[in-house]
Amino acid sequence: MSATRSTAAGKVLEVLSAFDREHPSQTLSEIAQRTGLALSTAHRVVAELADWGALERAEDGSWHVGLRLWEIASGCPRTQILRDVALPFMQDLYEATHENVQLAVREGTELVFVERIAGHRSVELLTMVGSRFPIGSTGMGRVLLAHAPSDIQDEVLESPLRAWTPHTVTDPKTLRAQLDRIRREQVFVSDRQLSESTVAVAAPVRIGRSGPVSAALGIVITMRSADRARGLREPLLRAAYGISDELGRRTRPTG
Repeated sequence: MSATRSTAAGKVLEVLSAFDREHPSQTLSEIAQRTGLALSTAHRVVAELADWGALERAEDGSWHVGLRLWEIASGCPRTQILRDVALPFMQDLYEATHENVQLAVREGTELVFVERIAGHRSVELLTMVGSRFPIGSTGMGRVLLAHAPSDIQDEVLESPLRAWTPHTVTDPKTLRAQLDRIRREQVFVSDRQLSESTVAVAAPVRIGRSGPVSAALGIVITMRSADRARGLREPLLRAAYGISDELGRRTRPTG
């Protein structure tokens, strides 16, 4: 038995961790199987979580994440101010481009998508709000990686890199040179790195115009419109600078 499962809190975390994008709804037996908990233990933990509102039961008897968890997660200090500040700029950027506009932050060697605006004619994406990807896999991730601490960069570059498409850059030397170029040019065009049908344009979001990078802002377009990528650099940078300036104002010490 793992150390995590040996405590009451650990069992709760095990059950909650069983739910993800690939497994949004599960039966009690499936929860027990995915967590390795005894069925009776899984039943008790699920019942407690349901009473609190962390899990909800569907009409077919399966379980899914409850609204109470969303309420708590929406108050995360790290993303609440960022999303509040970024959303108006993202809306303006969407109105100017009518393409997918996304916002992501780094957590360790992964990036987490925290906001997204998309229209019904926008290209379909593999990513969605709340989803995680290895930081080297996406255009926004590479912008974040370019500005990450050196130990994070080394960890990513020294680990095997997944080739999502035939175009994905996986050679560490080539990728390190790409990160240098991102730091110089600010805007990065990711050509079919995650999906053969999409091209992404990404830029860093800072705390203040010259402060540390706190997020990445990106536009994702269909490969059929790849010739538009260069023209998206200016509106993307303008939005990223606007978010950065406002974040600097919001987080500036007062008094």
